[in-house]
Amino acid sequence: MKSGIVTVAGRPNVGKSTLVNALCGEKIAITSKVPNTTRRKLFGVANGPGFQLALVDLPGFQRPIDPLTERMQQTVDASFEDVDAVLLVVDARERIGAGDRFVARRVFSLGKPVVIAVNKVDRLKSGHVLSQLKVASELGDFHAVHPVSAKTKDGVAELRADLVQLLPEGPAYFPHGETTNLTVEERVAEVIREKALHLTREEVPHAITVDVEELGERSVRALVYVESESQKGILVGKKGAMVREIGTRARPEVEALVGHPVYLELVVKVRPKWRRDPRMLERLGL
Repeated sequence: MKSGIVTVAGRPNVGKSTLVNALCGEKIAITSKVPNTTRRKLFGVANGPGFQLALVDLPGFQRPIDPLTERMQQTVDASFEDVDAVLLVVDARERIGAGDRFVARRVFSLGKPVVIAVNKVDRLKSGHVLSQLKVASELGDFHAVHPVSAKTKDGVAELRADLVQLLPEGPAYFPHGETTNLTVEERVAEVIREKALHLTREEVPHAITVDVEELGERSVRALVYVESESQKGILVGKKGAMVREIGTRARPEVEALVGHPVYLELVVKVRPKWRRDPRMLERLGL
């Protein structure tokens, strides 16, 4: 069979995680409008007749501002070793500029085949899409360039087929039916964090992390950490309304992941400067 690893690269917020989910045919990575939603390296696995395509979803390229983002950038830098190809994602709705060229220089220096995905083409006029494809094609010596919409799935099947073509023959990297390297606990924690990101603003989303303390037959207990009492107040909400809403939105996906109904208990705790605490980051797998 054809099997291999393709790293997905790009600036923050170009839609890398949404595209990985679309290519895999199911939700592997959480998504939000908050920059740097993806904090860790994760694999999304697309299985098909005669192929297994392992996609590496990464944090976006960025200048580190604290130990957490420094670790995230180290993860990005280390994830270009031993890959078969790179999928470079750019945003069709934004100007393809210096940030994209910075990522492209790193990607094209690897000597690996590069496929460019110009994402978010839905609701754009064809002339604008063609203009963005032209600019994207000037980023480097690419194998192919694809206009796609991860949201509507337009162009995703063609992109997947092109990536599979680049894979060498070899054994499967993951057992049949497995779609990610994340544990159930890690996926549950990420789902809860995603719902919190959707409901909070300003500095709060970046200060949120989730640790699943208990994953039982009847209940799931998760600790939601923030860095200050004011952030805790926002996350708990008036009479607990915000944290209840996070739980209500997360529960259906959590139950789908564990395979049965559960009572979802969320406990909000303050852990000052957790993003600067190496032991905390290690514990969270970040």
